[in-house]
Amino acid sequence: MFDGYDSCSEDTSSSSSSDESEEEVAPLPSSLPIIKNNGQVYTYPDGKSGMATCEMCGMVGVRDAFYSKTKRFCSVSCSRSYSSNSKKASILARLQGKPPTKKAKVLQKQPLVAKLAAYAQYQATLQNQAKTKAAVPVEGFSWGNYINSNSFTAAPVTCFKHAPMGTCWGDISEGVRVEVPNTDCSLPTKVFWIAGIVKLAGYNALLRYEGFENDSSLDFWCNVCGSDIHPVGWCATSGKPLVPPRTIQHKYTNWKAFLVKRLTGAKTLPPDFTQKVSESMQYPFKTSMRVEVVDKTHLCRTRVAVVESVIGGRLRLVYEESEDKTDDFWCHMYSPLIHHIGWSRSIGHRFKRSDITKKQDGHFDAPPHLFMKVKEVDAAGEWFKEGMKLEAIDPLNLSAICVATIRKVLADGYLMIGIDGSEAADGSDWFCYHATSPSIFPVGFCEINMIELTPPRGYAKLPFKWFDYLRESDSIAAPVRLFNKEVPNHGFHVGMKLEAVDLMEPRLVCVATVTRIIHRLLRIHFDGWEDEYDQWVDCESPDLYPVGWCQLTGYQLQPPAPQSSRDSQSSSSKQKKKAKSQQYKGHKKMTSLQLKEELLDGEEYSFLQGASDQESNGSASYYIKQEP
Repeated sequence: MFDGYDSCSEDTSSSSSSDESEEEVAPLPSSLPIIKNNGQVYTYPDGKSGMATCEMCGMVGVRDAFYSKTKRFCSVSCSRSYSSNSKKASILARLQGKPPTKKAKVLQKQPLVAKLAAYAQYQATLQNQAKTKAAVPVEGFSWGNYINSNSFTAAPVTCFKHAPMGTCWGDISEGVRVEVPNTDCSLPTKVFWIAGIVKLAGYNALLRYEGFENDSSLDFWCNVCGSDIHPVGWCATSGKPLVPPRTIQHKYTNWKAFLVKRLTGAKTLPPDFTQKVSESMQYPFKTSMRVEVVDKTHLCRTRVAVVESVIGGRLRLVYEESEDKTDDFWCHMYSPLIHHIGWSRSIGHRFKRSDITKKQDGHFDAPPHLFMKVKEVDAAGEWFKEGMKLEAIDPLNLSAICVATIRKVLADGYLMIGIDGSEAADGSDWFCYHATSPSIFPVGFCEINMIELTPPRGYAKLPFKWFDYLRESDSIAAPVRLFNKEVPNHGFHVGMKLEAVDLMEPRLVCVATVTRIIHRLLRIHFDGWEDEYDQWVDCESPDLYPVGWCQLTGYQLQPPAPQSSRDSQSSSSKQKKKAKSQQYKGHKKMTSLQLKEELLDGEEYSFLQGASDQESNGSASYYIKQEP
């Protein structure tokens, strides 16, 4: 093993400033038509009352459809982009530079449709800008320094089954020895030395050269899956020299005997580790494959898109009708948002037919077996029905779990869900969830687990009570037994660091933290951003990655917003949170007896207390348990 030992001796990140230019706003007509939405009627006799102009993109629309309490922006995207550009601390600004400039337009559509259209138009403009301008490299951020200076803990690779090596990480842990380049050396050729793992953070390992004992002066971070890390013995078989670091070369005269003593009984990487890494980074999806994917401008339907690129299993999909290839959508190959060609027709889902009558040269349909399989369900007996109420993560505001309604039951266990109080009249913002989706919950889930439930927009009877709402709306709750209750032993803990997709800007993968765990549901916070941008995601979401994933795959990581940005946001954030908590604060927990007395249809339930954040990594039931 040590034949390769050679005893020869040795003698700023930049931020783009936003040059905001005043744009000429198109004049509004003297009067606007009556707009009806969910039974509410809005009239604007002077053409201006009830209207708002987005401070980011100049889009004009109905004020009630605008994002946030201040109604300054038409979408989450514009709100976040404005904040980042104006404070020179933007994740988007780092990636894209200056905000786009557009002529303002008057939107006379339903409020939610206007919001979706503005969001989609802004995304398309950003992508067009990205293709014509090189991405700004992120300098100055190091996961190693970030972890060390704050004593953070990163989620282990084994938490991410969809990521490279997620299922074959093995016994890689602190104390494992590897052969790495020796940087403490002045020889003209590349030489190696043995180092031990002092600390693991995802794919990254803090390494210390053998012989340094408790001296951490030359410790360094390295990606375990990188090309420069090898199992002990690799140098011997490859004919590479092992040379002790210059700093400690004087400590021993017989380094070979030292290594034999130190490495006896120690663990190293498997001999085929490099091969396994390579195999785990082979992705079945190829460019030019055709798929069906959710239409980001109309969530209720799908469209045909073509795989433009594959990075680390993430797909950049370009909608088939996009001639300049700027109308795109990012998602992982295991995302529930993509399907094989023909899926929509097979389950009765709405589908936008393409104007392209035949496939373009070189394009071909992705084989059905490549897509993530959903669990089979039995809808023959008791099943979900239209009009049933439930709680669901809002696809347009992933920080919120909202009161929702089943609007349509499709085949193979799929459901069309609408968020109460925010639906467009034509149902264009209904969202497709599978019955086993971890993003839908039975009535009472938020209350039991002490999560803030977002009531329907405009609902005045606060605090919100489900039983009153069910009576008032003459509706029933979806049976608890129909929801997915499986809780995998995922391994996440509160405070763990990871890399997560910003699902409101799905091109971006950001530095993030797990801040809450409700069984299989994780609350993801983007470091440096306000809590209102947090996202609820499933523990098995393909949009979560270990620390070091971006470096391994070549994807660009978005660092935390700088401290100056956090300070400037703090005061307004506190006021927003206070107002929000006052408006949406949930009612006090009832006892089991009170709940039983108020339940409808004579059905009896018993409440199981939700586990705490620290106790929720298990298989215990966390729903209202319906008794026979």
